Amino acid sequence: MLSLSSYFSAAYLGLFLPAALALYWVMPQRGRRAVLLGMSFLFFWAVSGKLLLYLLFSILSMHHMGLWLTDLQRSAAQALEAAPKEERRALRTAARRRQRQVLAFAVLLQLGVLVGLKYSPFFAVNINSFFQLLHLSWQVEVPKLLLPMGISFYTMQAMSYLFDVHRQKIQADRNLLRLALYMSFFPQIMEGPICRYDQTAPQIWSAPPIRRRNFALGLQRCLFGLMKKIIVADRLNLFIQTVFTQYENYDGFVIALAAVGYTIQLYMDFSGTMDLAVGTGQILGFQLPENFRQPFFSKSISEFWQRWHITLGAWFKDYIFYPVSMSGPLKKLTGRARKRLGNHFGPLVAGTIALFLVWVCNGLWHGAAWSYLFFGMYHFACILLANLTGPYTKALKRKLHISPTNKPYLVFQIVRTGILVCIGELFFRANGLRAGLEMFEKMIREFSLNSLADRTIFTMGMDKMDWLMVAAMLVVVFLVSLVRERGKPAGPRFWQTYILPHYGLCCLMLLAVILFGAYGYGYVPLDPIYAGF
Repeated sequence: MLSLSSYFSAAYLGLFLPAALALYWVMPQRGRRAVLLGMSFLFFWAVSGKLLLYLLFSILSMHHMGLWLTDLQRSAAQALEAAPKEERRALRTAARRRQRQVLAFAVLLQLGVLVGLKYSPFFAVNINSFFQLLHLSWQVEVPKLLLPMGISFYTMQAMSYLFDVHRQKIQADRNLLRLALYMSFFPQIMEGPICRYDQTAPQIWSAPPIRRRNFALGLQRCLFGLMKKIIVADRLNLFIQTVFTQYENYDGFVIALAAVGYTIQLYMDFSGTMDLAVGTGQILGFQLPENFRQPFFSKSISEFWQRWHITLGAWFKDYIFYPVSMSGPLKKLTGRARKRLGNHFGPLVAGTIALFLVWVCNGLWHGAAWSYLFFGMYHFACILLANLTGPYTKALKRKLHISPTNKPYLVFQIVRTGILVCIGELFFRANGLRAGLEMFEKMIREFSLNSLADRTIFTMGMDKMDWLMVAAMLVVVFLVSLVRERGKPAGPRFWQTYILPHYGLCCLMLLAVILFGAYGYGYVPLDPIYAGF
């Protein structure tokens, strides 16, 4: 039986997506909207079944709460206009308080469903552990709950909509169907990108006709993502799963290789899924926000997170970091700290508090486990250390006459950042925090190249040919990333002008997937990793 559990499943690529595109192609504008909305809900129902009710609750509640906020803002504006000047301050304060109360209630409705479904088992397990530590016989029943597809992604979209309505950045949408399509748009609901209402809702609702150039470029983007996923991510999975589940049997080199391999797998899987989402949007004539910008060219951990999962980072920056760091109490704290600690370290106090909250949320957003929280704290510590040592690093570089554009130094920064990222992903992938710490210790204490010398590395789920195909595809991805990083046109002028070469490239990429993809006997298809978050 064909399953729609993944964007890379045969049912999705061979049946659902072609059917959706064909129906969209032949319909007039109003019909195209109906196709998008109908296929989006059909996709969600096919994956999550009755859990579709949670999505419907999120859509209906955000629609009602958004209108409530807008009505309160309109009423407040009318009251202020009619009120005497001496009464306006009190009216403005009362209106803001009321709007904040409604916003808090609206956000709690969205977060309540997410926290209840995703985190209640984690809380129950830890409460039981605490009771055991106190030698108490009390036990809390651990609930077994099913998560709707994409709940972490569409919940953040709903909250961004509510925040933006409260800030009067956008007007609340009275069209329930347009809001429903914004929340449920099938190419991005499973793994993002996390879209803002003003970024995508108007252009998706406009439902433009499919253009030949958009079709060619979008298909090319989809196939490139398919190559990343099928040739690299799925092939690496056998090796990574073997090492991470049986790490006691392997030395430090194998564990280090598995950590690097998982980092590559995660990038190829997630960015490949984003290529498929953005490419599908491009076919339809929509521009979804990019979620990656050559992250492995980053020179620091902070820069890496500005290039990796861009829409998640932007969400945390706009709705947690800035509101917290610019709040009244932290502004006062910054003023006092600046007088005592100076202009560099003073502002870092408030920024560090906001940054800590961001990385707590970032870690827990990925999953309800201590390993994810540790992952967040690891990156928080790396960024904080860089912020604290910034002036001393600059002074040392001046003393050593190291230019920021010095190529060996740039390579050093990129390699250093890559190593730090791989260490973080080791803890992210490990089967629990304890396993991650033990793997890290083995990687340092028991590092040996014996498995490479005696060729046993080729018996851990991947043979020599598997490694060669992964390496070849990585070279292709690196060259494409290098061209994008340098901002150069991807090919000669005729490549930008004519469509035929793009179709030729699409045929080559499809052939590469068929010939070199990791599927068939011996391979278990890997569901998109971020779909589990």
